[in-house]
Amino acid sequence: MFEMVEVSPIRSEAEYEAALAEVEKLMSARPGTQEGERLDVLVTLIEAYEARHHKIEAPDPIALIEFAMEQQGLDRTALEPMIGRRGRVSEILSRRRPLTLAMIRRLQSDLRLPVDVLVRPYRLNSVKRKRSQRSVGANRRGGQAAAG
Repeated sequence: MFEMVEVSPIRSEAEYEAALAEVEKLMSARPGTQEGERLDVLVTLIEAYEARHHKIEAPDPIALIEFAMEQQGLDRTALEPMIGRRGRVSEILSRRRPLTLAMIRRLQSDLRLPVDVLVRPYRLNSVKRKRSQRSVGANRRGGQAAAG
């Protein structure tokens, strides 16, 4: 039978740092020993403190794809089977077009990316059309609006 492991909740950043240092010392503790039990309790307390004070937001889908590409040594052409032709890959990575459900499924399957991140909303960059493209209809009508 073990003695009760004496610990208390982590309430400050200093206590958090001290707990991390102690966990580092106890990392080689064997399960089932008093040190192993203390390690388990400290890890649980650290996780609870981090959940309240050190929240890490999940990346947006495009940042996740770019990170996966970097980690796996992939270039944009590697995304073509999952996203589409080169132009479509460019539109997705430059945030001009959103991911589709089919793209998300292929990215999850092929790159093993978490679906819960891929489906998150993210900011799209608006595409500004050139003036010459906007006025094409007016030019066809001799510069005048069509009579109605």
